[in-house]
Amino acid sequence: MNDIMEYTPISPFMRSISHAHLRVIERPEASVPGKPVNKWELLRELSKAQAAFGVSERDLTVLQGLLSFFPDDKLGGNAEMVVFPSNKAICERLNGMPCSTMRRHLARLVEAGLLVRRDSPNGKRYVRKHGEERVAFGFDLSPLYCRAEEVARAAEAVREAEERVRRLREVVSLMRRDLAALAEFGEEVQPGLGLWDQLRDTAVLTARALRRKLPLEDLAARRANLEALLDQARDAIDGPETEEMNTSDARFERHHHNSNKKSIDLEPALEKGGAAADVPEKDNDEPLADVEGPDTQRVPRIPLHLVIAACPSLKTFYQGDVRHWHQLFDAACHVRPAMGISASAWEEAQRFMGPEQASIVVVAMLERFADIRSPGGYLRALTSKAAAGEFSCGPMVMALIGRRSAA
Repeated sequence: MNDIMEYTPISPFMRSISHAHLRVIERPEASVPGKPVNKWELLRELSKAQAAFGVSERDLTVLQGLLSFFPDDKLGGNAEMVVFPSNKAICERLNGMPCSTMRRHLARLVEAGLLVRRDSPNGKRYVRKHGEERVAFGFDLSPLYCRAEEVARAAEAVREAEERVRRLREVVSLMRRDLAALAEFGEEVQPGLGLWDQLRDTAVLTARALRRKLPLEDLAARRANLEALLDQARDAIDGPETEEMNTSDARFERHHHNSNKKSIDLEPALEKGGAAADVPEKDNDEPLADVEGPDTQRVPRIPLHLVIAACPSLKTFYQGDVRHWHQLFDAACHVRPAMGISASAWEEAQRFMGPEQASIVVVAMLERFADIRSPGGYLRALTSKAAAGEFSCGPMVMALIGRRSAA
C-alpha cells in the first residue's frame, strides 16, 4: 500500500506533457540546496534575475500568491512543498485577478521550470491522509527550491552588471562635464576654432542621452568618443603655448632654480628632510612693483571644477567644500602656512595675480609639493612673472591634468 501511495505523477490533468515537466520531475541530489531557504528572500532574488528565467513581474506576482499558501517561511527540510489552493482562492489572494489571466501566468511559471503541477486523478487540488501518510495534489514548489542557488548566482550577476553600468555612467558624465569645460576654456585661449562648437554640441547631446537608461554597450561607445574628443581638446589648447605648456613639468623646477639665480627674496624653504618651516624668513616687505588698475585682479578664465580635478591632493589637506572661488581662496589660506609660504609672499601673490589666480597657484603647488624645494621662493618667482604680465595659471593647471591623464 505504501509503495502505491509513494508514486509521483508526471502528467498534468487533461494537459499534454512538455519538456518543462520532464526537466523538473527528477533532479540530481547535488542540485538540492543543503539547507532550507527563506521563500521571500528567494522571491526577491528571482525578481532581480527574472530576465534570466524568462518570467515577468506579473508571473512573479502569481508565484508570490502561491508562496503565501505555503505555511512556513522557509522552503526545504522535510516539509512537503505542495500547495493546493483552488483557482478562486488564488485569484482572491491576488486581489481579484481574472482566472484566465492567473492560469496564463501559472503556465509560464511551469514552463520556466519554477514549479510543477501535481494533479490528482480528477484534476482537483487537495491533501489526503492515510494514517501517517500524507498525499497532496496541487502545485509543487520544490523546483523553485532546487534552483535557489542558480537563482542567487543569476541575481548576483545582474547586480554586478548594474554596478558596471552605474560606474561607466558616472565616468561618461564626468567626461562630458570636462568636455564642456575644455570647450569654454579653449574658446578663450584659441577663439574661432570650429572644434569648440563640436565639443559643446557633443556635451549637450551626451547630457540628453544620460537622461535615459543606456545599456552598457552604448555607454562604452560614448566613453570612447568622449575620450578621443578630450584628447583633441587638450592638443588644441596646448598648440598656441607649446613652449610654456608642453614643458610645464620642467617649468616647475626651472622657476625654482631661476628664483635663486635672479636674487629674488626667497621664503624659508621646506627642504626635504629639513625643518626650516619655522625659521623666520629674511623678508623683504617692499612690493615688487606699484601696479594699479583692474587688470591686476583678474578672474581666472579656467573653470573652477577643472582646477579641482587637476589638484586632488587638496582634499587630503582641506576637508571643506570647494564649489566657488571664495571657497578655493579659503582652502589656499588654510594650506599656505603648512607649505612654508609666508604671509608677505601670499599677499604679494594676491596683489599681482588676484586672489583667485593666487589660490590656483598655491593648490597647484600643493599637488607638486614634493618636487618644489622652496615653495615660498617659487611663489615669489611666479609673482614676479605675473607683475611683468608674463604669467598665466592656465598652462599650470593643464599640465597637471596632462600628468594625471598620462598616469
